[in-house]
Formats: sequence, structure tokens, C-alpha cells
Amino acid sequence: MSDVIHLLPDSIANQIAAGEVVQRPSSVVKEILENSIDAGASNIKLIIKDAGKSLIQVVDDGIGMSMTDARLSFERHATSKISTSEDLFKLKTLGFRGEAMASIAAVAQVELKTKQKADELGTQIIIESSEIKSQEPIATTKGTTIYVRNLFYNVPARRNFLKSNPVELKQITSEFQRVALANPEVSFVFIQNDVESFNLEGGKLSRRIVQLFGRNYQQQLIPCAEETDLVKITGYIGKPEHSKKTRGEQFFFINNRFIKNTYLNYAVVKAYEGMLKEDYFPFYVVFIEIDPMHVDINVHPTKTEVNFEDDRMLYGVINAGVRQALASYNVAPSLDFSSDVSFTHLNLQRESDAATLGRDRNYSHFKNLENTQERLEKLNELYASVSQEEITSIQEAEKERVTETVFSSSINEDSQPEEKKPAYHLHDKYLLRQVKSGMMALDKTAALERILFEQYQKSIKSSSGTSQSCMFPQQVPLNPSDFSLVQELKNEINQLGFEFEEVGKSMIVIQGIPSDLAPCNEKEIFEGLIEQFKNNAQKLDIPKDESLVRALAKRTAGIKCNTLKVEELDHLMNKLFACEQPNFTPDGNPTYVLVSLEQINGWFKK
Repeated sequence: MSDVIHLLPDSIANQIAAGEVVQRPSSVVKEILENSIDAGASNIKLIIKDAGKSLIQVVDDGIGMSMTDARLSFERHATSKISTSEDLFKLKTLGFRGEAMASIAAVAQVELKTKQKADELGTQIIIESSEIKSQEPIATTKGTTIYVRNLFYNVPARRNFLKSNPVELKQITSEFQRVALANPEVSFVFIQNDVESFNLEGGKLSRRIVQLFGRNYQQQLIPCAEETDLVKITGYIGKPEHSKKTRGEQFFFINNRFIKNTYLNYAVVKAYEGMLKEDYFPFYVVFIEIDPMHVDINVHPTKTEVNFEDDRMLYGVINAGVRQALASYNVAPSLDFSSDVSFTHLNLQRESDAATLGRDRNYSHFKNLENTQERLEKLNELYASVSQEEITSIQEAEKERVTETVFSSSINEDSQPEEKKPAYHLHDKYLLRQVKSGMMALDKTAALERILFEQYQKSIKSSSGTSQSCMFPQQVPLNPSDFSLVQELKNEINQLGFEFEEVGKSMIVIQGIPSDLAPCNEKEIFEGLIEQFKNNAQKLDIPKDESLVRALAKRTAGIKCNTLKVEELDHLMNKLFACEQPNFTPDGNPTYVLVSLEQINGWFKK
């Protein structure tokens, strides 16, 4: 039998390696921006066309490369960062594998121009599919410019798997924001499709956050700091009242390298316990400085996942730092954006933390009571603390139980009530109603979301959304990324019934909203719509008009459900079963469940 194992050609091997390093345009952006940072650049320009599919260009004023280094930079495992295996545990640079440029050149048409300060001429290299087309001296400025054109042009299957331009652009923007946050002293410019999205001057971290996410962040940032012999924590967290329903604006940096870590994220969220609304998430930008010997960053090609030698210790330090910051933010001075906050002089005391956060929400004084008499005494204390006003309000609420009319539905003959039966409220979230076969439990928010989704879907398809003018038009400040997104979605948003004007490059003025939303907080609704749309874009691969409809239905249902009047609740079930798909929300969650009488009897062993 002949031999069957052979070495792969370099071009094929590079394409396989590219599958790990270059997954989408944002992967290219990340690798090249990090190379510019490692090269000591103080000014970096990122230019994108067609969401990075046609062009990704990065221009920096770093140290540049010699002719030999420029050529070697496209070879696999060619790097200036490590020489021995021990160097892997002393890394302070962002790139070190020596695979990025070789992988990019394997799946794109790449042009490199670079020059060192002391050299008279620089070097130009043109390479396609790992094949060098030309290399020659060229007159150019100090630093490096890289053009990446027609990404995946030679791997059409990979190109076909790329998402829509808005989704890919969102990923690129996220990578840009991470690098810009990690290096606030560096100036950045981001241009996409000949439109300047960001122009960030070098400065302090607090100023960089405001530049990236909008001026409204200026009043909601809380400085956070904690230090031990092993680790130092610095950064900013957001005030609880400014939390959002999306996790997007949460950043951890380990030695200036962006990472994702669920365990450390929980350390931050746990510190906010009791301060956040349900399903809301805080903003934070947290920097962790630790000896590289205690971190293994070489566990994933993208280098966003790391292993810690002692993650429990790190959890405790982060949690303590966030708790201290939250305990003191009510008395903390306003942030001076002309100078960095002096973390070492913050008057943060653990005693005030305990006073603020020490309320026993776990009712631990009721636990582990040894005898019945002691239990009774504690319970009597609890009942005595309930005021007569609270008792009266509970009694009045009981009187307001809704009596529903019989509704017609063909979903299940057994579920039809034979006569009028009352519907009961459960925890102000559910409607319980007797049906012939047992009981129906309906999720009010889920039902309303399905109803609104189909209503908005019809509006956007027929462009029939009606608008009600705002008595007092509201200004909504947006960060450059969100402003660009709103411009892109303008037609679809208008079709839903929103009317707004753009003011400058970071503000819109809402002049009208969908008529069925009035009265409401126009700013809150619009900001929630954009946040939910971005959340959908990260998780779902659906057309933007459907994503927008889903976003508006979800956000509106959550707000309107708490303001439904009794007569509107009477018709909620009727409206739900008039929908084309009443059983589930657009996300696939059930709107109601049926519990048979046999199941209920089984609970009581009858």
C-alpha cells in the first residue's frame, strides 16, 4: 500500500490556520489594531468599506519595520515577542503568536507599506493567497499602513457565511471600542464608508468613555479601585439607575488585554445585588494589573479567554472594589474630565459599605431557630411590623379582581369555559382562569408582546404606522455608533410611526411616536428600541425590519403591561387568540400554559 500522508502546501496550511484567527472582518481589525499598539503608535486611523468585506485599512505612526522584518511578518510563527517557552508567561504585548499576518494574507489581497524613522525609504509588499506579488522600496511616512481587500475572495464558502453588513459592522465597532478603551492615551479615527464615525483624542480614561458612549455617561461614572500585593484594580462602573437591558457595555482588561470571563463578571454583578431592576445589567470598564506569571493567555487563538492561577482571589478583590465604589458614590465628587481621578485618595471605607449594603435581605435572623417558641416570637414581630395602611391596600387590591367575559377560540375545544368565570391576577404577572379541562395561566407580558409584534409587523410591511406628535419634542443624545445605526434604520423606524430629526452627529430630536404608545417616555422607548435591536443583532440572524419589530414589541410590552387598565385586560386573551400564532412570543417563549384537572388532582394525591 502506498504512503498516504503528505505535508500540506503552505498556502493550504495558512488557510486552515486562518480559520482559527480570521473568523470575520472584525478579527482582522482586532489583529491589525493590536499590532499598531504593540508598535508604539500614538495615532491610528481605521478605514472600513462594505463592513470590512471590500476594504480594511489601518494607518499608524508606530516604529515601522525594516525590509527584512516586513517580509518575515507574513511568515507563520514569525514573531519578535517570544524566543523561549518561558517568554509565554512574561508577555506584556498584545500579539505574540506570529500567525495573524500570515493568516490574513492567506484569505485576502494584502498590501503593506512601512518605514522606520531612520530609513530614507520604506518597503511596499503586495501579497495574495500567501503568494508575494511584489516587494520594492517606496517613499512613505514613518509607521505602517496595511490594506486588506476582498476578504475571503479565494474562500467563497467562508465569505457566504458572513452576516449582513450591519451585523459585521457592529462586530468591527465592538473591537474598535475595546482597543480604544484599553489605550485612552492613543488618538483614534474610525471612518466607515467615507463617513467619520469616531474621532478620539488621546487623554484620560474617563474622557475616552464619554467619547465612545456619549455625553450622558459623564454624570453616571463611578471610579473604582482596589489594590493588594498581587493585583491592582482600577476603572469605572456605572450608577445602578443607569443600567441597561443589554450586556454590551461591560469590559474587563487584564494587563490592557480585553478578556471575557463569566466568573469575574459575576463578581461585579454580585456587588450590585439589590440595586438593579430585574434583567438589567450595569456598565463597567475594569482594568486588572497582575504579574503575567499568574495568568495564562495562550489558551485560545483570539486571546480573549485566559486562565488565572487564583481566580477566587481575583473575584474577591473585584467584588470588594465595586462594593466600595457603590457605597460611596452618593457622596463622591463630580468627575473632573480634564484630569484623571486619583484613585489613591478616594475616601472609600469598608465601614460605610457595610452600613449601606448591610441590610439583611436574606432574613437570616429567621434561620436556625432552635425551638417553636422562638419561631413564634419572630413571626409575631414580623406581623406587627405590617402597617394598617398596607393591610388596607391589600384588601382593596383583592376587591379589584377582574371578571372576564367568555372568549371564543378554536385552539382547544376543551379549554372553552361553559360560563363566565373570573380571571385572577397572580403577582401582577399572570392571569389565571378556569377552563373546562382545568386551568389556564397566561403570561401578560408575553401575550402582549405577541399581540404587538403582529401589529407592528403589519405596520412595517404596509408602511401604515400611525404617528402622534409629541407636545414637547425630546432630544436623545447618541454615541457615534448608535447614531450611525439609527441613520441606517431610519426608513424602518419611520414606518413604525416614529418621527425624528437628526441634529449634528450625535443627537436626534423625537417629534412623534407610534400612536398606540402615547402617553409614554419617548426617550426611554427610543433608547430601549435601539438597545434591544443591538441585542437581537448579536444573537439572531434575521432581517433588520423583523429584528426592529421584535425589539419594539419586547420593549413596549414590558412598559405597557404595567399600565393596562381593567377593561384592556378583559380583552387581552381575546386579542391573543386572534393572532396568527398565539401560543408563543417571537422569541419562542410560551404565552400561556394549560394545566389539566388531572394534574391538579395529582398535586393533592387525589
